[in-house]
Amino acid sequence: MIFPIKKELYDYDIFPKVLVKGKPAEIRIRPLGGRVIFEPGKEYDLFICALDQGEAAIYPSGDYQYLSVKCDDEGGFTFTHTFESEQMYFIRFAKEKNPDKEILQLCVYCVDEDLAGRYPFRGDLHMHTTGSDGNQNSKVVSANYRAHGLDFTVISDHKEYYPSLEAIDYYKDLPIGLTIIPGEEVHMPSVDGIKPDFHTVNFGGVYSINALTEGEAIEEHGTDKKYRSLNGECPEVMPLEEWREMIRSLAARMNTPSDINPIQAAICKWIYDEIRKAGGLGIFPHPYWINDVYHVPEVFVDYITENKFFDAFEVLGGENYYEQNGFQTIKYYEDRAKGIRYPIVGSTDSHSSLFHNRNAFICSTIVFSHENEREALISSIKDFYSVAVDTISKEFRLVGEKRFVRYGCFLLKEYFPLHDELCFEEGRLMRQYATGTQEEKQEAKELLIALNNRLKRHREKYFDF
Repeated sequence: MIFPIKKELYDYDIFPKVLVKGKPAEIRIRPLGGRVIFEPGKEYDLFICALDQGEAAIYPSGDYQYLSVKCDDEGGFTFTHTFESEQMYFIRFAKEKNPDKEILQLCVYCVDEDLAGRYPFRGDLHMHTTGSDGNQNSKVVSANYRAHGLDFTVISDHKEYYPSLEAIDYYKDLPIGLTIIPGEEVHMPSVDGIKPDFHTVNFGGVYSINALTEGEAIEEHGTDKKYRSLNGECPEVMPLEEWREMIRSLAARMNTPSDINPIQAAICKWIYDEIRKAGGLGIFPHPYWINDVYHVPEVFVDYITENKFFDAFEVLGGENYYEQNGFQTIKYYEDRAKGIRYPIVGSTDSHSSLFHNRNAFICSTIVFSHENEREALISSIKDFYSVAVDTISKEFRLVGEKRFVRYGCFLLKEYFPLHDELCFEEGRLMRQYATGTQEEKQEAKELLIALNNRLKRHREKYFDF
């Protein structure tokens, strides 16, 4: 669990936590075994305070309201209220109608109608296993990241698509809440001695891009489509020289600037176009990763950004030194100021999923999606319903559009700590199923069946959709 549970949430449960603007909501507050504060049957003053409105004593015309509520037999409360703007609200019990004399304060969040029905799913869109240069196999990586609190993961090994299929197939008969997305990190062969040194993540494409042409990607399993495709359907493998001729032809038609190598540009554009054909999300990862020097020239980063080659920009991920994520964040906001808008994600680029690895969970993405499912997640990111989360230090930060950053801050404090407790139990059982004896595997399977849909019920409790 990355985010600690606030003391107030150990003492009191408030639900739903996320409400829809203009819709009356019935809110319940229940004690959870802490020190008794409220006396059953007694009336108490409840102060509802919008975070944005300034102090009540100075700005009395703000979004404030007092209610008189009676404590129930459990020592809690039930009341109905309609919230009028997208922001966080304090639910504050105070003495003598004075909000400064606080007895207890809890929080809820009101969202606009476009977010109604969009749940926050947190995931990682770039990670590695022993299928390439990672330290755990795809089954264990999936289990460990569920224990970290993720709702979805991708296996994106270098040049290899099949490790993601192995993880999906391994857990397909278990009722788990983790969605495992197929994927790969794409590295195509050189053309005329020019090596395409940029990296590309194929998130969710239903077939391999690496294996569209002859090369390392088909050396281990050949051209068998079951290793190259999620559903057994994909284009035939193209002879290498035929592919190179296609890239030369594309480069000749692109009219690239003089400071951009046309072959590099053509390969880059071809990869992203092919990912889209495969139904995937093409992610431009870690442009400011220092591999001796920046692994691609900044002029190339600007070129593919301004020409919108990719579907999403990995604004956070990979390393804990400032130059990578810091410079990527600056670029994102400067591009926004120029009118260049693109979806963003945060990923670990993890090569070890263990808690002992400092970089095991340094970044993630919250996607606001109707479903935790491949197509829905991709569509939501493309429609700009995502925010990147930096957890390099315990003081998290978020990158993205302001409304989602604000909402994400609330969720990371008020919702995800409770969510992550449930994920940890499921992830531990997944790891037991992946690595245990036959008896331990059977026990894990039975417990996972018993826990089925617990996260779904948890979401339905806390979101008034």
